[in-house]
Amino acid sequence: MPAMYKVRPLHSAGVLAEHLPGCMYPLPNLHRAPGTAAPPQEEVDPSLQALESRQEEILKRLYELKSAVDGLSKMIQTPDADFDVTNIIQTDEFSPLTKNGTDLDLMLGKDYGALKDVVINANPSLPPLSLLVIHSLLCERYKILSAVHTHSSVKSVPENLLKCFGEQAKKQPRHEYQLGFTLIWKDVPKPQMKFSIQTMCPIEGEGNIARFLFSLFGQKYNAVTSTLIDSWVDTAIFQLKEGSSKERGAVLRSMNAALGKSSWLVGNELTVADVVAWCALQQTGAANAAPANVQKWMKSCENLAPFSSVMKLLK
Repeated sequence: MPAMYKVRPLHSAGVLAEHLPGCMYPLPNLHRAPGTAAPPQEEVDPSLQALESRQEEILKRLYELKSAVDGLSKMIQTPDADFDVTNIIQTDEFSPLTKNGTDLDLMLGKDYGALKDVVINANPSLPPLSLLVIHSLLCERYKILSAVHTHSSVKSVPENLLKCFGEQAKKQPRHEYQLGFTLIWKDVPKPQMKFSIQTMCPIEGEGNIARFLFSLFGQKYNAVTSTLIDSWVDTAIFQLKEGSSKERGAVLRSMNAALGKSSWLVGNELTVADVVAWCALQQTGAANAAPANVQKWMKSCENLAPFSSVMKLLK
């Protein structure tokens, strides 16, 4: 069917080829008067730039944290990873510290996250007595290769602290020990613990390290008992050891009331709460002013060899 009419082209091919080879044709700017210059580009607010930079830094850190968590989740794949946690929460059994059936590989995993060497940095001006007590208790359970070193940041260390682990017996081949325990006297604000997995962050604080080391005994508590133990540990560190005299007096009264109901701070067996609280009392000098029940409890602690050996370091 023939076309109805023809339309004459508005421009020639030469115009397009000469002026605008990649588009159609230019049009005048309808938003400004002819002959006026283009408006200058607005400057970016410095505060807005700082906000954008901060946002980018936060996103970068979040990405790094996510990568670290993903890496840890892949590393901690113990044989008991699928174990039902309700079995632990419902269990309220105290296993004696002298029990010999616990296996480190069973608790910590043989291939992933297995603890082979514990390295603790501590300041000799405020030695972490609770860690020394727990070390002695661990030596009653496991074959431990112990060592004490001095970092270059410390000028001098008292002789008793250099021998805080006692005289090491004849050393056997390293592979025959179950656990390596190294204490480094170093100028640090608070105790730090690292173990064999190099990618893991150090555990900081005497209370946190004491919790971890005491867990190697394999004792199981229900949720309420675990909460009470954690509460006493925090109270001993932050109020009894680092708090004011008023806070210290309140803690002693609470301890006296708790020890009037049971032989130990939580239940009828020694826990990490007793170790940390006893050491805090010794370091603060509040032991002499303790109430009757606390005095009786302190004597019960001191009747145990790990506590009595640490008392020698205070003299």
